[in-house]
Parts: sequence; structure tokens; C-alpha cells
Amino acid sequence: MEPARLALIRGGTKDGPRSTGSGYLIGPRLVLTARHVLVDRETGEPWPKLSVQIGHPAQGPTRTAKAELLWTPPDELDVALLRIDQAMDIPGSVLWGRPAGRAPLPYAGLGYPKAAVVETREVENLRGTLSPLSGSGRHYVLDQGPAPEPGADGRNAWGGVSGAAVFCGHRLVGVVVQEPAAYGARRLLAVPAHSFAQDAGFLNHLAEHACALSELAAIGVPAPRAAPGTERTPAERALEQLLRPLFADPAARTAHARELAGELGYETADYTPTAADLVTLLLAHPRAHAALGQALAARAVDQAFRSCLTAFLTQARVLGRGPFLAPEEFDDLLYLLRGIRDEQSALLPQAARDALPYAALPGCLDRPRIEEHELADAVEALEELPDGEGIPEGSPPVPALLRLVEYVAAAVDGERQHELRAWSKRTADRIGIHGDALAERRMDAARWAERRRNSLVSRVVMELERDGAGDGDRYACRILLVRTDGTHRILKSPSSEPKTPREAASALAEAVGAARQEPGGHDHVPWVTVVVDRPGLHLAVDEWESGAPDDLLPPSPIGADYQLSLSCPDLDRLVATRGQDRERRWKKGRTSVVVTEPSCGDRDKLMHLLRTEHRDTARVVLHGPADQRQAWLEACLAYGVPVVLWDRDATGYDDADRLGELAPSDELDGLAERVRVFRSRTAAHPEERRARPSLVWEPEGSYPRTEQLHLRDPWRGTHAS
Repeated sequence: MEPARLALIRGGTKDGPRSTGSGYLIGPRLVLTARHVLVDRETGEPWPKLSVQIGHPAQGPTRTAKAELLWTPPDELDVALLRIDQAMDIPGSVLWGRPAGRAPLPYAGLGYPKAAVVETREVENLRGTLSPLSGSGRHYVLDQGPAPEPGADGRNAWGGVSGAAVFCGHRLVGVVVQEPAAYGARRLLAVPAHSFAQDAGFLNHLAEHACALSELAAIGVPAPRAAPGTERTPAERALEQLLRPLFADPAARTAHARELAGELGYETADYTPTAADLVTLLLAHPRAHAALGQALAARAVDQAFRSCLTAFLTQARVLGRGPFLAPEEFDDLLYLLRGIRDEQSALLPQAARDALPYAALPGCLDRPRIEEHELADAVEALEELPDGEGIPEGSPPVPALLRLVEYVAAAVDGERQHELRAWSKRTADRIGIHGDALAERRMDAARWAERRRNSLVSRVVMELERDGAGDGDRYACRILLVRTDGTHRILKSPSSEPKTPREAASALAEAVGAARQEPGGHDHVPWVTVVVDRPGLHLAVDEWESGAPDDLLPPSPIGADYQLSLSCPDLDRLVATRGQDRERRWKKGRTSVVVTEPSCGDRDKLMHLLRTEHRDTARVVLHGPADQRQAWLEACLAYGVPVVLWDRDATGYDDADRLGELAPSDELDGLAERVRVFRSRTAAHPEERRARPSLVWEPEGSYPRTEQLHLRDPWRGTHAS
């Protein structure tokens, strides 16, 4: 890494810079950086003005040049090449590399993060550990040493380091592109150099500018050695004592240590480890102690050895020595979960929320579905969570991950179930979990799966609350799946940031997709209940459109896709008898209907009608003056009428026939579907619009109440720039 090649990149318009990032000079006129630094995020177009400052300001004067976007990969990988308008005379050339093996590598880089702003942007020396075992393989995971707090504006602390070159030793191995918000500035992601360095366009540009690409040399890590005895920590000495009973034969210890070092990706030439070296190896790699435990488990032929091994593994976890799965166990589980996710992408998040209701789950499990590239991070996060005490008392506690695996296994059939349960049993035996404890988790999982199969999702509930503190049309949004047995499950959003109508509709579409993956949900047209407060009853939620997934399918109103109705449970707090009245009307008045006509008179006469001859009626169709509709609607709901239909575009009684196509007085059970079909036809033929129907449908039984929605402004964005 050569500080003189550091680049500060600014993009913008004639009115000034709009984007700041980092880069690295890889040729006299070529700067490597992240693509998103160079483009307007709103339009996707490159900034018309790009400038680059070359050099480290602490090591002498820097030079500024104009630049143009020269190359981006055809597969939209987040890297780019800039060509500056003057050549920089910097001796030497860039060496390229690729991390090899599984051992964590120290890395370094230089960039201009927002957190390092004093009067101007200052340079930060990025440093930490690159772990080849973390992530999905599409990015390198960089665990940071320095981890600044986010700024007062909530933006990413590392904003500005996107485009920084990542070095392992003297070789460039990647480009920083992202800061995952969930890790609190402790982690960055980088695009691997090998993913773009063989692109023909990239190589042609390097050849044209006389800076040929060196071989991407494999970068390994020598096996770690122990420090002198006086410098070793109490934890190191404690682990060495726990290891002694496991290796009565020093030659066996040496053989195990060499084999373990090779399995973990370290270079083992001339590696003859002592007991202290083995401890150092165990502390250096996050999965080393688990891998050693897996190898030793095969030798646990007597109870004394088994007890010593369990004590070692337990103490290693108490000391915080990383995850409990060995590399092979981790890879096998990912393979099994990927196959299940491909068929049921909603199963893993659902099982996690039901199996671990009080755990702080990773963000990827707080959404209706999980993506394939998120599986590894999810498993790593779950490895750190306990589940409960051991059975019998004093045995090792069961990890939360094993409970989740048992729940997922119970929800699938055939070979997948057998393979997951076999994996769980092998892993539990290896780490010393008592058989009774695992059997207890398996029984819990079986009962959960049985309830899941026998209690279908009856409706999807979306709670909305307008963001009174913000500007524009934004809402707090929570989505629940309500089952036929009255239970419900909250599908937590990635954040509680207020959503636009389009964002709320998109979140709903994702939740409906998860509901359709539930047992029996594939062919069902979902019933969506939108919960609003009294002012929210006028919202045209049925006309909100979710974002189209691609150009092939145009956006569609959610009221055309789902049986969508409104609910206002807030009125229950204002009218104590409303719930009882509603249940009575459902039981006695399903076939009765009130259609308001001029003879109904004003609001007081309507209320009298609902108190007397229509005391049990379950349905009201509201016609009449638009300026009185809200008062009439609230009167109906206050008296417990569960179903109210009206045309929000109607101005008076003369518009009553506009709802005729819906047959509002016909069979009640088919009304919601008739409304959906009408909305769908209207969306397809907007020129023929006759009405804009709104439907309140208060469900039978008690509404699943959740805590009040609270709006907050979370950290925004994911890019590091």
C-alpha cells in the first residue's frame, strides 16, 4: 500500500460536489474506486463533473485532476475505473492478490471517511481482519479495528471510504463498497479483486495505459506461534491446562495441531507446535476450538475423556472464543438451509421468531423472507445466542441455533427433515449437550409444527399510523399474520422508519408472499385488513401501488390484488360496548342490511335506526352527502356495525347506483371478493371508473393488539459513501 497513490474523489454538478469517496491510483492515469461514488443515486447517471485529488496530505502536496468515468463491469459490480486528465509520476507498480485458505488475514487501507472530518476530510488508516469464512463469497468481510460512532445526522460513520483499496500484505485484494448498518461501524464489505480483474474490458484499459496486471497471487497466513511465557494471558494458560488431559501423548498433540492448522487454511511448512502454540492457534481463528473439538470427539470412547472435552469446549465458549460450529459443521448446515430456503424462503424467519421469541434476532430474520446471501451471517449471529440451561442441571446450555434447526426440521418432510435432525444430533453430541435437552427441543418443535399445519393464516393485518412529525405522506407500518386459531405473528420491518404509500404497499406485498408460503396458502387470495385511526378511514389505501419488480409487470393497486378492507379498533377505547355490539351483530344480523336513503335523514336518525329496528344489522351501505359521510361512518362503527361500504367519490344520493355493480346487498360472505374484482377491473380500465369503494370490515373475535407504533429515524443507507 503506497500512500502517494491515495485518491479523494468528488462528483457533482456545476453547482458543487454532491458525492465524496476514496480511490487508489493503479496506473499513471487510472484510479480504481467504487461505482456508486461516481453516479447520482436518484437518476443512476454519472456525475457531469468528477475531480480527483492524488496523494496523502500528511506526506506532502497533493495534486488535483479532472476525471472521467472510463469503465464499469458489465455485471453491475460496484467498482469502476476513472481516467484523470494528467499522468501522475509515482514509482513502482501495484501488486494484486487473492486471500487463500480459511485463516483470517490482517488487512489495511486508506480512505476519507465522514467520521474523520475536522475542518476538511482527513485520512483514516483502515485496519482489521479479513475473514474468508464470513459472508456469502460475493464480498470480503472486513472486521474493523477503529469503529467510530455515527454522526449527529445519523449517517454512516464510514461514509466516504467507498472505493478505498484493501491490501493484505503488499497486495491489493479488493475495493470497499459498503458499511452494513447492523454492525455499528465495526464491519465493512469489499468487492474482491478477483471478481473484476479478469474482465476483458478492465484488462484492455490497463494495457492501453501501460500498467499490466500482475498475477493474483494467493495470500496465505503462517500458523501462529505462542508469545513468550511472561506475555501469555490468564485465558491462554487456562486453556492450556484444559488441553493437557486431552493429549497425554505429545506426538498426538503435534499431529492434531498440524492437521488443524492446515484445515483452517494456515501454512504448515516447518510447523512443529508446542502446547502453547496450539492454544495460540485456538485463539487466533474463530472456529479453531470447534474444529479441534470435532476431531477429538471421535476419540471420546470413555466418560472421563468425554468430560474433559466438554469442559474444554464449555470454557472456550465462556472465554468468548468464537462460534461453536466447526468449519465442516458450518458448511454442512449452510448447504441444508440453502436447499430449504430455495423452496420456502419464509420458513427460516418464521421459525426463528417462533422458536426464539425473546432473542435479539439478526435483522435478516426480522423480515418475511431471507435471501441466500444472508444465511451465513444469520447462522453466525445465532451461534452467539444461548437458549436455556442444560438438562440435567450443570450440563452445557443448549445453543439457540440448535433449537432453531429443530424447528425448521419439524416443518419440512422427508429427506430434508432426516438430514437436519442428523446434523443437529451429531453437533449436540460433539459439544456435550445432554440427550434429554435435545429431545425436549425436538418435542417443542414438533408441537409447533403441528399447530402451524392445523392453523392457517386467515388474514394479513397492516397497521398504519401517519407520521405527524415528518413532512409528506408517510406512515409507521407494522404487519401481522393472523391465524385461524386466533394467534398472530408480527413480521417486523427492517426498521420503523416512516414509509411512503409505495414503500408500505411493497412491504405488504412481501408479507403476502410469506403468507402464501404458509401451509394451505398457495392458492388463496389473501384477505388484508388495514388498521387505521379515525382520520385514516378516508385513506384510499386500496389504490396504493407497490414497486414493480421489473419492467415486465406494471405496478398494480394492492386493492386489486387482495381482498382489502379497513378496520378501526381505536373506537373500542371510546365506546365500551362496541365489542359486545359487534359480536351480537355478527351472530344475529349477517343477512340484514341498511342502505341509507333520503328517508334516513340526518346522523341522529341513522343512529336511532341502528338502536331500534336495525339493532342487530351487520351491514350498512352508506349513500348520501359527502360532507356528512364521516360522521355517519363513525356512528355506524360506534354502534358496532362490522361491515360498512361507501363510495368515497360520491357527492350525494344521486350517485347511489355507482355501487350497483358490487351488489352491495347480496350475499355478505362474497362482498370482499366482489369489491376486489371491481377494483381490479377499474385498475385495468381506468377510463371506465364508476366508483371508488371503501370497505370497513371489522373481523369477528378480538383483534390481536400489539404495542403502540413508535416512529424513529434509524441510521440511513448502506453504502459507505
